[in-house]
Amino acid sequence: MNTFKYFPHTDEDIRQMLNAIGIKHLEDLYMDVPKDIQLKDGYVLPKAFSEIELRRLFEEMAMYNQPLTVFAGAGCYDHYAPSVIENIIQRSEFLTSYTPYQAEISQGTLHYIFEYQSMMAELTGMDVSNASMYDGATATAEAAIMAFANAKKADKVLVSATIDPKTLKVVKTYAKFHGIKIVTIAEDNGVTNREEMKNRLAEGGVAGVIVQQPNYYGIVEDYKGYAELCHEEKALFIMNCVAADLAVLKTPREWGADVAVGDGQSLGIPMTFGGPGIGFMCCTEKLMRKLPGRIVGMTNDNRGQRAFVLTLQAREQHIRRQKATSNICSNQSLMALYVTIYMSLMGKHGLREAAELSYGGAHYLCEELTKTGYFKRKYDKPFFNEFCMSYDGDVDELQNECTLMGFMAGVKIDEHTLMFAVTEQRSKDEIDDFVNAIQTLRGEKS
Repeated sequence: MNTFKYFPHTDEDIRQMLNAIGIKHLEDLYMDVPKDIQLKDGYVLPKAFSEIELRRLFEEMAMYNQPLTVFAGAGCYDHYAPSVIENIIQRSEFLTSYTPYQAEISQGTLHYIFEYQSMMAELTGMDVSNASMYDGATATAEAAIMAFANAKKADKVLVSATIDPKTLKVVKTYAKFHGIKIVTIAEDNGVTNREEMKNRLAEGGVAGVIVQQPNYYGIVEDYKGYAELCHEEKALFIMNCVAADLAVLKTPREWGADVAVGDGQSLGIPMTFGGPGIGFMCCTEKLMRKLPGRIVGMTNDNRGQRAFVLTLQAREQHIRRQKATSNICSNQSLMALYVTIYMSLMGKHGLREAAELSYGGAHYLCEELTKTGYFKRKYDKPFFNEFCMSYDGDVDELQNECTLMGFMAGVKIDEHTLMFAVTEQRSKDEIDDFVNAIQTLRGEKS
């Protein structure tokens, strides 16, 4: 019989293992641990709760949370997700084995990864997608490493100053230990300085160029001709994107990108205090064998039935870790399942409608904030659903007071700038209430 419910070893199994290593009791495994640091008394644990007591405890804890109407983004967005996702995601045919190496018992996992890859390739316009990665920041770092590995002698990667600062920090961390030099391209009025990029490319030794669309400030940049400039110097053009926005904006492929990366959190994954996210990475067919992680393909088995298998994976991840192109082996598989279900339920028209509602709401909020007289546009550039406003008062005070009134009032960019985001979740009434709350606060101060 098993001593513990969730342990697979029987008492006899344990006895045989102890005999094999020459000890009689499990406690003897810790004989080298000094007595003075060993726990002598039992664990101080609360009494066991019944189900109703446990539910009541969590309900009481939840009452301390303060739900806010969100007007903030900066990489994490409050999008709607159909309630049926939580039911479908738990179906047993999807929740098969953790790792898909044994295809015969992993068909559910392999199937939805295949569908995920197919949808992400279509969304980005690229030829190939790998299985999901940790998050958008590490996916961007992996793209920098990929560009470095693809180059013969180049050891520099240019990164626009208009990408998310959090992403840039992760890229620099990864690059440091791969011998890659990260060079930042300056920004000019909120967008990438094209002339500086050209000059940096002309200096030579550049493996790749990374930009973001929309950029960190929410601006939709014009990257026409960027890919050609990169390719003339044998560098890869890498584009970090907000996944949901690609339902409306030009795809990375249309911009001529070689690699498309980013975070798929905007595809319905709840904000949940900042995680988890899901990194995506797509590329041209030419670069397929440089992709980190794995690619799932569809075939037929010996009975002629449809089957899913691992088509490509970087084997050196497992057998030569120190020489591996990438050490990402596992992936955000549960999140891949989540966004796959989300995209299949929303469909092309649903994704587009959500994006258009986000766009409309953001532009309406921008207009209403401008009308108050307390805000003005920081950048006179096209934006999608996120934008920066200069504020004529104390930014920290405004955010704190809005929080007390039930609103998350944007993301602080600097001492005088707030960045606001609007998704399809925000109604016109909520936007009006938010603007009215700000006017009320300012009226009380004057």
